[in-house]
Amino acid sequence: MTTAHQPYRSGIHPLHALILSGSFPLFLGAALADYGYATSYLITWSTFASWLIAGALVFTGFAMLCALIGLFRADKRGTYLLYFGLLLVTWILGFINALVHARDAWAMMPTGFVLSIAVAVLSCAATLLGFSRLGRGVRS
Repeated sequence: MTTAHQPYRSGIHPLHALILSGSFPLFLGAALADYGYATSYLITWSTFASWLIAGALVFTGFAMLCALIGLFRADKRGTYLLYFGLLLVTWILGFINALVHARDAWAMMPTGFVLSIAVAVLSCAATLLGFSRLGRGVRS
């Protein structure tokens, strides 16, 4: 008697996907809030950007933890290592951005705005890498 054995493709864990997908919108929202402050000079926008950055750092930190666990469980570690490194750089620059945003609203511009854009781009790249390359192998 023979049985049909169908391999399936697996992606990243659903919890990892949820956490990973939460970081990019928060970093993007911080960049947009910085743009709002740069155009209107309302201090509320800079405060809002600070809170969005803090939330994004929490999500990115948990995504790094999931990536670290995935790094030890992966067969091919090259992509996971690149993914983890990209998340680490995103978190470090995001933390520096949070420190810049802790200063006075006038003192944080334009450095805070430039860092917010850079961190949003890095977060987008990490999210795309996490959803497109990780877990694409066929498992039986």
